[in-house]
Amino acid sequence: MDLKQFPRRRYTAGATPVEYLGNFSRAVGGPDIYVKRDDLLGLTGGGNKTRKLEFLVGDALARGADTLITCGAVQSNHCRLTLAAAVKEGLKCRLVLTEAVPGSYRPDASGNVFLYHLLGVERITVVPWGADLLTALAEAAAEAAAEGRRPYIIPMGGSNPIGALGYVACGQEIAAQAAETGLAFDNIVVAGGSAGTQGGLLLGLRSAGCAVPVTGMSVLNPRAAQEKLVFDLVTKTADYAGVAPRVAREEIVVRDGYLGPGYTLPTEAMVAAVKLLAATEGILLDPSYTGKAMAGLIDLARKGVFPAGSKILFLHTGGWPSLFAHPELFR
Repeated sequence: MDLKQFPRRRYTAGATPVEYLGNFSRAVGGPDIYVKRDDLLGLTGGGNKTRKLEFLVGDALARGADTLITCGAVQSNHCRLTLAAAVKEGLKCRLVLTEAVPGSYRPDASGNVFLYHLLGVERITVVPWGADLLTALAEAAAEAAAEGRRPYIIPMGGSNPIGALGYVACGQEIAAQAAETGLAFDNIVVAGGSAGTQGGLLLGLRSAGCAVPVTGMSVLNPRAAQEKLVFDLVTKTADYAGVAPRVAREEIVVRDGYLGPGYTLPTEAMVAAVKLLAATEGILLDPSYTGKAMAGLIDLARKGVFPAGSKILFLHTGGWPSLFAHPELFR
């Protein structure tokens, strides 16, 4: 798939590295575990949304937008990075935040909330969990338009066919790195929320001729709903790019056993995973996404689902700034 046909900004110089986690692998036992360091992507604090924003902001600029409008949870990595991209491009940015826990938004909070204000967010609207976010985004865009602005709406997680192109690019990048190094991965593990990362990744891998399976660890939805969300986005992204999907329905694999009580809500296994990777490799995960995904990888490795001697690639989608909003979980 040729991505040169799409407007794109570049926020990262070169490919993110693939590293072997030797200490961590020995501590877990079983497979050899590697990490794709998308936590080192460009913009403030890095993370997977940077790849999506390269195409989303490229499209916004091509359409003459001057204000980015998006939504997410209170400690949203996507909102942080959308705001950072706006700063980089000289645009304004307005956020709609949804509270998974009522009253959890505080303007004086740490983590990503602190960064929203440091980066100069223009306006924050807080809505309750379960509110219609599409309507809230449309209302925010209408307000901006009434003020003479040219708003551009970016959906939650940047997960539409334009944003998913960022992980098509990542899939192609991983395939090239594997070919260059001679590494043959047996599985790729990634956190799954709004589906753009897993969906785009599968499409990019298959477009590059790479058949490695991808396991999504859901942090948002039950398995069946999440698999449908991923497959629908794969299909829409392929249509948008003008290519055959190349991803069969049975290739969409999601596990939901590590979600815990719900989105953004902590689990003991997540805390243990965050602590173990930090103590063995000096790499930080986040409580909502990568911590839960790594907890799933550890469990599957110790149960032999990922057997000894296999090579597992963990796609680190970033998010570490939100650690600082919840230090009490890790003390």
